[in-house]
Amino acid sequence: QLQASGGGLVQSGGSLRLSCAASGDIFEINVMGWYRQAHGKQRELVATITSYGKSDYADSVKGRFTISGDNAKMTVDLQMNSLKPEDTAVYYCTANLVPAWGNRALPVDHWGQGTQVTVSS
Repeated sequence: QLQASGGGLVQSGGSLRLSCAASGDIFEINVMGWYRQAHGKQRELVATITSYGKSDYADSVKGRFTISGDNAKMTVDLQMNSLKPEDTAVYYCTANLVPAWGNRALPVDHWGQGTQVTVSS
């Protein structure tokens, strides 16, 4: 299970921090990250981070967003600065993980419930 929090309403140029925690019988997490889906648009990658700490960002958020993870706590955070109206979307936490009963060669993707981020102009 993935539980996300931290969304809300902010003015353009402001900041928000999203947090996501994984729970349950998990053997290991390979990658955690954030996707977003704006109204009427497809879901898109925002940022990911591997268990080794390698991060990747969408071009549209580079230099403004920072992803960080804690393997021991099974959490991932997304610090969003210099927010723009076009960042408005529902943000989804995701994790590629191996369940406690699972096969390490067959990790599965889990999604959180989504948290709304609205940036006003």
